[in-house]
Amino acid sequence: MIPLAHDLSDETVVVVGGGSVGARRARTFGAEARVVVVSPAFPAAEYGGADRVDRAVAPAEASTLVDEYDPAVVVCATDDPAVNDAVARAARSRGALVNRADEAGGRPAGEVAVPATTSDGDVRAALTTGGACPALARVLRERVEREVDGAGLVADAAGRLRADLRDDGVGPDRRRDAVRAAVRDDEVWSAARDGEDSRVERFVDRAAAVVLGEPAEGTGGEP
Repeated sequence: MIPLAHDLSDETVVVVGGGSVGARRARTFGAEARVVVVSPAFPAAEYGGADRVDRAVAPAEASTLVDEYDPAVVVCATDDPAVNDAVARAARSRGALVNRADEAGGRPAGEVAVPATTSDGDVRAALTTGGACPALARVLRERVEREVDGAGLVADAAGRLRADLRDDGVGPDRRRDAVRAAVRDDEVWSAARDGEDSRVERFVDRAAAVVLGEPAEGTGGEP
């Protein structure tokens, strides 16, 4: 399976099944899409602001359900394989992506795995074992979380630097070297993890100036 980032803004995701797995999927997709959870019960504490439809879905009703919401993604998360099979078939026939929460390992064409994710600002890291061992993906996510801390501020500052250099007519090779130096700078990361965006901006500019051979401004810190 090849990881892809999918923009689900203004799209609908239907989750069939309101148990713990369905609730996790609702919270994940709810960060960007409109989510509808269809289930006869909602035992979980949090569904991420999803719309809840109190309804038991029989296999014969799967096509009607998919037609009703026209989703981009359908999550099959009930404890009834027959219902999950019928909903998956209906979703595929209408071009929707399918996530089978009741299956692991290899998946047929048109099915997607939902990775373990961690994010900081606009930076998001995703980890998947291809469905073989979700528990391992969650453990790896916990390790990666420490590395991603502060990355949102670094990305903002480095993105601004990249745009400024492009506007100033700096060539692509020098621009790339300057940005790489900035995002590898230890002081940039230290300031980012402290949440000090103004210092992040200054250190990014200073790291780039060294590479570009320009005078570096002071950091404004204590002597």
